[in-house]
Amino acid sequence: MTCRDFLIAPSILSANFARLGEEVANVIASGADWIHFDVMDNHYVPNLTVGPLVCEAIRPCTDAPIDVHLMVKPVDRIIPDFAKAGANIITFHPEASEHVDRTLGLIRDSGCQAGLVFNPATPLHYMDYVMDKLDVVLLMSVNPGFGGQSFIPNTLQKLAEARARIDAYERASGRRIRLEIDGGVKVGNIAQIARAGADVFVAGSAVYGAGKDTDPHRYDSIIADLRAELARV
Repeated sequence: MTCRDFLIAPSILSANFARLGEEVANVIASGADWIHFDVMDNHYVPNLTVGPLVCEAIRPCTDAPIDVHLMVKPVDRIIPDFAKAGANIITFHPEASEHVDRTLGLIRDSGCQAGLVFNPATPLHYMDYVMDKLDVVLLMSVNPGFGGQSFIPNTLQKLAEARARIDAYERASGRRIRLEIDGGVKVGNIAQIARAGADVFVAGSAVYGAGKDTDPHRYDSIIADLRAELARV
């Protein structure tokens, strides 16, 4: 794995929602790769955020992939709406679906890449029989619901286990599955997380908390620092 294989996906959960279009455009201009879009329903997780209309509103602001993380239950009803709103990648929690294989198929049939999300205490075995439908595996390194939480150290071992599963599948099939991490990612730990196996890094408060809110280049430095750490891996 080389540095150019790593992707940085700032989460808009920590952005200034009064200037969300600018926030999205500026962070991509500063070198981010994806926009991570956290959807919470105050049911599956104890918080309420945004829906397809906001995704549709930011879609014209960037050509970068929009990575929609659905923390909602039930999940199937909302998937086509996000696909129509401009999502490129849609991930969901297996606990939120009655039929994981069917939900993954629905995402792919809607024209998006599909992925599963694993909470800190959710076992990885959910992925074992649906690898052919996975484009992304996302591990939560915090309990979902709120930004600004600290990275849970045990996630490093879980990352290594997920990496082994994904690598074995890629050797057998030739298909690549991205391994994404979300929660508490920052300059001080991103290299260690990468060594454990992640190749997509969601960073919310670490990125959107940087610099002065009126400076369009305020994210240049933090993203450059994250890239510099990844270059050491």
